[in-house]
Amino acid sequence: MTSTIRRVDVLGVGISAVDIAMARNEITHWVEERQPNYVCVTGVHGVMEAQRDPSLLAIHNDSGLTTPDGMPMVWAGRRAGAHWINRVYGPDLMLSVLERAAERGWTSFLYGGKEGVATLLAARLTEQFPALKIVGTYSPPFRELTKDEDDEVVRRINATGADLIWVGLSTPKQERWMAEHIGRVAAPVLLGVGAAFDFHAGLMPQAPNWMQRSGLEWAYRLGKEPRRLWRRYLRNNPAFLMRIATSPPRLRD
Repeated sequence: MTSTIRRVDVLGVGISAVDIAMARNEITHWVEERQPNYVCVTGVHGVMEAQRDPSLLAIHNDSGLTTPDGMPMVWAGRRAGAHWINRVYGPDLMLSVLERAAERGWTSFLYGGKEGVATLLAARLTEQFPALKIVGTYSPPFRELTKDEDDEVVRRINATGADLIWVGLSTPKQERWMAEHIGRVAAPVLLGVGAAFDFHAGLMPQAPNWMQRSGLEWAYRLGKEPRRLWRRYLRNNPAFLMRIATSPPRLRD
């Protein structure tokens, strides 16, 4: 972790005390200085998965930024004294950074999504930002790649000269992928943005703004994908509330 931004300890996970402008400016510095870093975009699901897996906890804490993706992370940060913290939602961060990428000529590689999603996403994003340079896409199979396959993917990414690698694999797969590949890929910045691939490709609707602001986005997503998400929310949300009641968040020095 090279960022000087303060963090809020939320059940051991260091959530970066940032808003979206602060996060974008930090990422800008990394790109321009060629400083290798990765960004975790983390809410209750990521924090609770990290409770069960020390390696995932370390990945979050070794990131350049672990942004407050959900409102519970924002409320935890403000409770700890970080009054300036605000939600840095993965899909919003993606658009904010890509707008700057289009302005400054940074190049992007899209890694993740089901077959065809990354290609569709690239087309949608370049419609929105005509100056945006997307130099490659890859949708991995739903299995672990062999070493040779992974080495070939790394060569393919590096051949594009990408500045930013956008990773849409969901938590915790995307966090593990970034931690394993930082330094192996030449791009200075890796960003794990999960469902942003499907949202911005137009394949899945986002929750209304009022639900996002009130911390109810989980209910909206559960209604859209009950079979995939019900275990996650039933397992994680009550456990998070109980744990945070006995272990209040604190602002790290």
